[in-house]
Amino acid sequence: MTGRLDGKIALVTGAGGGIGRATALRFAAEGASLIVADLDETLIHKTAALITGSIAVTGDVSQRADCARIVETATKQFGRLDILVNNAGIMRDALTTRVKDGDVKMMSDDQWDAVLAVNLKGTWLMAQAAAVPMIAQKGGRITNTSSISANGNAGQANYAASKAGVIGLTRTLALEWARYHIGVNCVAPGAINTRMTAAIPEKVMEGLLARIPLARLGEPEEIAAAHVFLASADASYITGQVIWVDGGVSLG
Repeated sequence: MTGRLDGKIALVTGAGGGIGRATALRFAAEGASLIVADLDETLIHKTAALITGSIAVTGDVSQRADCARIVETATKQFGRLDILVNNAGIMRDALTTRVKDGDVKMMSDDQWDAVLAVNLKGTWLMAQAAAVPMIAQKGGRITNTSSISANGNAGQANYAASKAGVIGLTRTLALEWARYHIGVNCVAPGAINTRMTAAIPEKVMEGLLARIPLARLGEPEEIAAAHVFLASADASYITGQVIWVDGGVSLG
């Protein structure tokens, strides 16, 4: 039985764990050859060890030279690059203190700059680097990662802004690169069962679950399934779109 991504070369960033690792594993199961990248050398080698023939690369997606090196590793090893999943991302939420008049949000310049550098600039830099071989081969698929927080989330001005920016970037790249037969789309997860959500206090988690129509967290594998679809031939006529994988939260 053939996989949906047989013969494809795929690069997944932020693949050291969570959604990124689940996506890399699913892509491999569907027949793709993998380059997995992450800032954490230990974690990315653990992911690579789970996927026969995969290549692990460490790098910081907020740095242009690292992005170029990651893509160059893919093309040198496999001769081409068919799929990029821009999954790398971080959170640096503001400190929130309850006072008489409401919430006072305190966010430092460092928190703002770090999140925008990785989540938005990093998405752009990786897409730009990946577009070079994709344009040369006249085709490719890029899937970026937004979030339900793109619609706004108190205490996450930096994160929400970065993820809303990813949506705008996705739509713009889809328009610019359609003539090269490069499809550019976006997956916007809701609350997913990862290390990030594991740190959420119990009371906060109760409130979060109450706002999810499906009344549960999503699993990384459920986001990976959306990534497989968008990278496959089944999505060949889809570009510039956002798929909300959020248990119904975006319905309002």
